[in-house]
Amino acid sequence: MKIAFSLILLFGFFYLTPLIVFSQEITSDFSDLVPFVTTPDEVVEAMLKLAEIDENDILYDLGSGDGRIPIAAAKLFGANAIGVEIDAALVALAKQNALKSGVSDRVTFVQGDLFEIDFSDATILVVYLFPDINLKLRPKFLKMKPGTRIVSHRFDMGDWKPEKTERIVLPDGKEHLIYLWRVPQ
Repeated sequence: MKIAFSLILLFGFFYLTPLIVFSQEITSDFSDLVPFVTTPDEVVEAMLKLAEIDENDILYDLGSGDGRIPIAAAKLFGANAIGVEIDAALVALAKQNALKSGVSDRVTFVQGDLFEIDFSDATILVVYLFPDINLKLRPKFLKMKPGTRIVSHRFDMGDWKPEKTERIVLPDGKEHLIYLWRVPQ
């Protein structure tokens, strides 16, 4: 939480009276915990293919940043997608990107706390979050509908073994791991 102080002088007829006004700018600590790091387009497409996405899916991207994953889900596979992002500026950018890509009718971006948001209607959940965040969310993931697919870029879920793991090597030589889990019966 950041607190800003303002000093306002009230001008009376014969005197000046200082008045201190407190205003708050509330910011989440999550932006420090989970910084915005883009996922390369090749990795985005590999994640969506690993999830076996199609036009009947509802994809949620927790920590959607500039919106590239939900936009790709709609544009390349015809799915409906929701991006959840704590940073208002990134939500605005994602909305602009969806409009430019012609998919704003199938993609929604919301500013919200990924620990508070209801994503129970997802058929696919995408995350690029640190392992400790994944583990904190895992109980919520396991309460989702059986068969819901969860795809993570780079980070696993502790002792919950993935159904599939793929290694993507980009032309620049950088390696990316992606994982797939399905919510059990």
